[in-house]
Amino acid sequence: MTIPNILTLSRLALIPLVVALLWAEDPAMRWWTFGLFALLAVTDWLDGYLARRLRQHSALGALMDPIADKVLVAALIAGLLARGEIASWDVAGAILILCREFLVSGLREFLAQRDVPLPVTNLAKWKTTVQLVALALLILAPLADPRQLTVISAIWWIATALTLITGYDYLRTAARHMRAT
Repeated sequence: MTIPNILTLSRLALIPLVVALLWAEDPAMRWWTFGLFALLAVTDWLDGYLARRLRQHSALGALMDPIADKVLVAALIAGLLARGEIASWDVAGAILILCREFLVSGLREFLAQRDVPLPVTNLAKWKTTVQLVALALLILAPLADPRQLTVISAIWWIATALTLITGYDYLRTAARHMRAT
């Protein structure tokens, strides 16, 4: 068990707590929710950095890190949808993001059975970052001034656009591999 793997597995273990904290009515608890979410988001970067720096790459880390990322994003989206805090047209963005995450996970699994890797692109790393920033802002949205909600929604749609672009890119790459086999 390496330090990066411990961080990844800890991130997974704490996701239910972050989602549960969304239901606390005390505004101060929103800040705790935000802080815990921010900590989990930082561990997403930190586990990869430490794996490279300490040369502690592992099959477990390669498997669990993207799963932890997707579970964090999906669980938070589900929690925010359930609370009605992702609403109106922003729900469409949530659906698109979730569909893309499932699609890419399925493509990775399909291609892995054929020993074809589908490596993470730099744009997909940026996509994850923007998604995490948008979700962090959505956690704080109930405390925001109404004018700030427009900015939060715009960032949400930037995350959605990056999600669709990277999903399409992965789909094209996977299709090329499937045609070649």
